[in-house]
Amino acid sequence: MDLPCPQWQKHVAQKWTALDSDQKESFTSLSEIDDVFKFALSMIIQDDLDFLLCLSAEKCIKSEDQASKSRERGNSSFKSREYTSAALHYSQGICLAPRSSQQLSLCHANRSAALCHLQLYQDSLFDIGMALKSGYPSHLSHKLQDRRALCLRHLAAAQEAKADHPSQNHNAPDGDGRQAGEHYSLGICPRASVGFTLERGRHLVAKEIIAPGVVVLTDRPYSLVLIPGRDEEQKEGELFGTEHTFCHRCLAKTFCLIPCDYCSYSRYCSVACQNEAWLEHHRWECHLGGDLVLMGVMAQLAVRVTLKAGIKSIQMARHPSKRKEPDSDCTTNYCHANVADCSHGDDSYLTLFNLMHHLSHHSAALRFLAAVTVATLYLKISARTGPAPPGSQDLRRPSGGTGQSEESSGEKQEEAEDSEWGPEHWMMGSAVLRHLLQLRCNAQAITALQDTGPATSSVQSSCEVRIATALFPTLSFLNHSCSPNTSLAFTAGAAASPGPDLSEDFTGNANRGVTATIRAAKAISPGQEIFHCYGPHSSRMKTQERRRLLFEQYNFHCQCEACALQQDKKERNEAEENNIQYETKLQCAKCKAALKKRKKDKESGCACSKCGHFVSSSEVDHKLRGISVNLETAVQLLERDKPDEALRLLKQTQVNCGSFLSDTHPLQGELEDVTARAFATMGDWGNAAVHLEQSATAIGAQFGEDSIELGRQLFKLTQLHFNGGARSAALSVIPKVRRLLRLHCGPECDELQELRAMERCLSR
Repeated sequence: MDLPCPQWQKHVAQKWTALDSDQKESFTSLSEIDDVFKFALSMIIQDDLDFLLCLSAEKCIKSEDQASKSRERGNSSFKSREYTSAALHYSQGICLAPRSSQQLSLCHANRSAALCHLQLYQDSLFDIGMALKSGYPSHLSHKLQDRRALCLRHLAAAQEAKADHPSQNHNAPDGDGRQAGEHYSLGICPRASVGFTLERGRHLVAKEIIAPGVVVLTDRPYSLVLIPGRDEEQKEGELFGTEHTFCHRCLAKTFCLIPCDYCSYSRYCSVACQNEAWLEHHRWECHLGGDLVLMGVMAQLAVRVTLKAGIKSIQMARHPSKRKEPDSDCTTNYCHANVADCSHGDDSYLTLFNLMHHLSHHSAALRFLAAVTVATLYLKISARTGPAPPGSQDLRRPSGGTGQSEESSGEKQEEAEDSEWGPEHWMMGSAVLRHLLQLRCNAQAITALQDTGPATSSVQSSCEVRIATALFPTLSFLNHSCSPNTSLAFTAGAAASPGPDLSEDFTGNANRGVTATIRAAKAISPGQEIFHCYGPHSSRMKTQERRRLLFEQYNFHCQCEACALQQDKKERNEAEENNIQYETKLQCAKCKAALKKRKKDKESGCACSKCGHFVSSSEVDHKLRGISVNLETAVQLLERDKPDEALRLLKQTQVNCGSFLSDTHPLQGELEDVTARAFATMGDWGNAAVHLEQSATAIGAQFGEDSIELGRQLFKLTQLHFNGGARSAALSVIPKVRRLLRLHCGPECDELQELRAMERCLSR
């Protein structure tokens, strides 16, 4: 569970320690969420609220001085022609600048220049309009007018080129018979249905054969929260996290984010997303400032789900007898983290409300931390310092910088002074606590591919990173397998340009937002259950480790097919000893035969199956650790633009241990991958391709010939062949890459678009 900041954890721990034995015993014995929340609420004193205020006082506030400093940093990057960095600094200045300050117009004007250099002309036009509207100095406005004319010329030229050279039709049928440009409707496909057993709870089952690549399920999150970048996770020199580049509502990536008018944290890709977020949750979250950021992503998501639902939906969920009678098969799910009670109709909140919260599985101290955190936030939200509570008719948009009426600001403040939560609203606090406890087992990480190589690299180097945490109503039906028969892909909101029209009205957009798509990764037979992987995968870790992690987080002992197959006598013996990593993929340095786990004179290790050469466990571990350290050092050298030094270290590592690792050992695959990256950085495409081919061999052995990991590695290989002018080699790899990407990511993923462009160029 994502926990609050360390200072708050320590503060609550001190409150727990200060309780007398009777109070601790009373709290520990509570078995109902309502009682746990009320107990915590009774423990909150003014000192707790003051302490939280002290922690969050300087967070999320607007400051003209800080905006000016961000603009100056942007100017420095701009002079160095680092336009992406400049745009991000100017964006931060826009978020920090108060609505009436001159810094707001200056930052918009400067960002328009950076965006123009990045050839984002529509976004640049938006910033030009915002700068003029925000009071940009009249004696400098001619610069903006010239830039506007330049942007319009570029946009007109692009439209003419598009008309002269229409794109080819790529709407060939996909693997499941759909056209490549078609969108799937939300929900479960007709070939699958919801099943139920006491052992497995609600789950999905194939009604008829489902071919690989067919979409099984599409779902949208009920609510999500962007994961802010943490300083310790960012590379040296990086100043920006996910919150600076992704829309806080639809997760579209853009350099032209629009901030909230009142806080400096929340920002959006468009006026529409800004207004949707305001109506859904931000009108109550905004005045909390940095409180929610300090309390962690899970607490913020629990609050957001509750605010979106509102008091009426919570009351209906608490009293299902007021709804229509439940179906006869509606019962408790005792397996994994799925739904406890069936939902009816389209009420996705009822599904979320009835997710298992596992109150008794959390330690008393963790329950106390969660309860005190929620009770404190509840008191902050319900105080007479914010807009009307959920259930009211306050549907106004934020006023100010993005073109909404100035009148609404005064009305908002007037209603805030008259608003007060009624006595029944304690149920909302209880619901927040319920959702916070549920999230340990039911939160879904939303991931995106993030570039890891240098910005100047001609070859994509990327990895999947978590950018948000969400609750998905229908996705929660899927049970876990360590070797699932499906793949999960996320589609974030398309970064629609804010546009120069500042009078855009809020009409909603059904296509804006995040969509999770589950596709069959292999053929699924009728009657077979459809599985999803909760994280621990059989291709990445041993059975014991997977089972331990799954039990710690989800409170079940995994009995999936992969665990059953791997839990044999050989693996149990390995677990009892020192567990040499990947011992079946090590080879004898003398004769190149495979090493097998053996004991010699009561010492564990590996012995050659051919010549009997023995290597002790300590020596194996020492060699593997040395390879890993050298790999990390080589990557750091590449990031510091020192490919020559990286290549020397990698070659030395290969000389020292190349005969020890087989071609399919995962570390050998990593060595070949980083070596290919070093050659590519130097422009030696031929050598880079040779090493990446060898890396792909190891990737295929580890993850499988039909894995997305192999697909992405072969995609990089295609880029290398393309850059090196190896036409035949590139065209020979493209069909397999296309098949794997379509299988796991669908016909509209970004890599496939780039693959089509390369294929068109090579086919001329």
